[in-house]
Amino acid sequence: MMPLARRSIIDKVAKMLGLRYPGGPEIEKQARDGDPNRFDLPRSMLDSENFSFSGLKTAVRYLLPKIGGEERRLTQTPYKLDERVLGDLCASFQQAVIDVLVIKTIAAAQKYKVDFVTVSGGVSCNQELRRQLHEACSRKGFQFKSAEPWLCTDNAAMIAFAALLRLQTGCESQVTEEIDPNLRVA
Repeated sequence: MMPLARRSIIDKVAKMLGLRYPGGPEIEKQARDGDPNRFDLPRSMLDSENFSFSGLKTAVRYLLPKIGGEERRLTQTPYKLDERVLGDLCASFQQAVIDVLVIKTIAAAQKYKVDFVTVSGGVSCNQELRRQLHEACSRKGFQFKSAEPWLCTDNAAMIAFAALLRLQTGCESQVTEEIDPNLRVA
């Protein structure tokens, strides 16, 4: 049986840090007063159309013993980090994710010659991502709009809308069919 939801890189790092699920709001909260430049974390695959945050997660994993004390396995209890260190690590991690998302979004908008950029999904609730993406779009001459955060927190509405679009094209599915995360809308 397939899991109902896959944990994002943000949720996995939050778990390593001992933060609650979902990790995005918790990391954002901790990052508010943190220094995003304190820890030099990688920004992978910037010149590629693909995304991979696994190197970022690994970097955080290897950084934790250096800043949080003794070596531990991920299955053990989280590191007890000083509040300031936790804030700085969350801010540094958050900024690494934002940098990749903003750079790749602007590159895609330029490549496909669009003039309008939007963001959706759970990560789009992050206020710092919204701010930096808006600034980057303004600098590059793109219009930017985003839904109110309360419309972005649950994938159920997006899934229902995708199902409606499929139904309108005549596609029907049985409840017993396997889950296909790459299913085309039309």
